[in-house]
Amino acid sequence: MKRDYAWHFVGDTLRDGTPIPRRGRWLEWKGDLKLCPSVDDVKAGRGGLHWSREPFDALTYAPGSTLCLVQYRGDIIEQSDKGCGHWRKIIARMQADNLLYFFARQQALSCLDNWQTDPDQCVLDWLMGDETQKSAAESAAWSAWSAARSAAESAAESAAWSARSARSARSAAESAWSAARSARSAAWSAARLYFNELVYECFEGYLK
Repeated sequence: MKRDYAWHFVGDTLRDGTPIPRRGRWLEWKGDLKLCPSVDDVKAGRGGLHWSREPFDALTYAPGSTLCLVQYRGDIIEQSDKGCGHWRKIIARMQADNLLYFFARQQALSCLDNWQTDPDQCVLDWLMGDETQKSAAESAAWSAWSAARSAAESAAESAAWSARSARSARSAAESAWSAARSARSAAWSAARLYFNELVYECFEGYLK
């Protein structure tokens, strides 16, 4: 991937409430650069146009489920999982709800061996993609998750709860991230690699 390409999730608007720009239009931040600025920082002209070099890191900060491949230019500041600069434009974007739901389910499936008891069949069927089992799986996952909280939380139960809980564009991203966190003790690096590969495949034509 080109060094000046990165990733950024958006909701219905940008974080400051302005409309999401069309593809190919450069946005400019005219103030000083600062990562994760406070409201007071922004008022004082400190901030920037943010992005992450890997899709999995961008998921950490997702306010919604629209995933953008972006390009940046000019001066930047950066830390391990994000950066910001004066200029950013959208190269391509996609509604990633289905990708995020799929990823969350896969994270739950990846740690089923940690389930406190044998999972209900409806949970397995829903995690495998049977939408007719969603309501039953919701009840079963809630019961298992509630029970797990009183003891040691099971990664599988927490991940299943996270996977089933998405109800909106924002919660799709939150659920995918929560499911990954639930599974991280066993497979954090694998979750990162898997999610990145899913995204790269979707944007393959733009990354060559």
